[in-house]
Amino acid sequence: MSLHCGIVGLPNVGKSTLFNALTKSNAPAENFPFCTIDPHVGIVSLPDSRLEKLSNIYNPEKTTPATVEFIDIAGLVKGANKGEGLGNQFLGQIRQTSAIIHVIRCFDDSNITHVNNTINPLRDAEIIETELLLADLQTLEKKYEKTKRLAKNNEKKISFELNLIEKLIHCCGDGHSINTLNLEQKEETLIKSFHLLTNKPILYAANVSEGDIINNIENDNVKELTHHAKTQNNDIVKICASIEQEISLLSNEDEKLFLKEYNLNESGLSKIIKKGFQLLNLHTFFTGGPSEVRAWTIPIGSTAKQSAGAIHSDFEKGFIKAEVFSYNDLVKHGSEKAVSELGLSRTEGKEYIVKDGDCMFFKFNV
Repeated sequence: MSLHCGIVGLPNVGKSTLFNALTKSNAPAENFPFCTIDPHVGIVSLPDSRLEKLSNIYNPEKTTPATVEFIDIAGLVKGANKGEGLGNQFLGQIRQTSAIIHVIRCFDDSNITHVNNTINPLRDAEIIETELLLADLQTLEKKYEKTKRLAKNNEKKISFELNLIEKLIHCCGDGHSINTLNLEQKEETLIKSFHLLTNKPILYAANVSEGDIINNIENDNVKELTHHAKTQNNDIVKICASIEQEISLLSNEDEKLFLKEYNLNESGLSKIIKKGFQLLNLHTFFTGGPSEVRAWTIPIGSTAKQSAGAIHSDFEKGFIKAEVFSYNDLVKHGSEKAVSELGLSRTEGKEYIVKDGDCMFFKFNV
């Protein structure tokens, strides 16, 4: 399963700088609004120290990590839902993503312009959120009218859908995101087909100054934004986009020295990539052998049969069984042979729920 994260925010808040750091690319990042028009796309490996240890055991020809796709979307402005600043085009780009990373500027710098002239993270967050809500409201109202015409036959399915749309319209109309609602499974399944913007998980990226990161300072702007994120059932990561871009240009060894010098446990990029992975409730299983060690991304709760489909649809169609052992057991005992001899390898059927870190070998017949 591929994870697509759209990087959004007001113009000139650090989106493209963050994108460049994440993807080690060179998208335009200028000191003026709308320097990004067409979305830039980059694929980033998910940091996972377990892969290196698995590679040491299997000594494969190649090692393939799980990936996250990041999309740098041009800045939204007030009135985007009505087409302001090419808003309809940019909202359409957000609609194609799986999750949203909302970059918000939380630092003062007279040399970097702000589209609203002052630094106010809550106002900036609410501008974007309001545009997403208004866009969803337009979508839902159109869908309501279309569904209402179909509901004349009083079909049970249509009636259920119409009632759900009414609930969602009231939610957005009251200024609340769809992802704040407590919904039944049947409702959640139907809503996915609506592709609503405020139903997507959101991670706030609070873009702070170099001094705040190096000195581990949480300024008042970040504190207010953290409180706001909690009220919206969203998460937040504090980063300095300019520092992250510098770190992204370093070798692995130099990066470790840099982080150690400034007493940082990990880079902000690593936190964002991991959080982005968690936004959609995903985790990882591994396959290993002399040709390749690979991490595979699946939704938490996936069965062995469904997980086989992440590799190839034929694996899922012709699933017979899976040989399973844990990453921890493999690393502890050093080889598949040792794990098997100790009775730590087992055979699982199609309904087995795959756990994070499972090492798996599938048997199938098509």
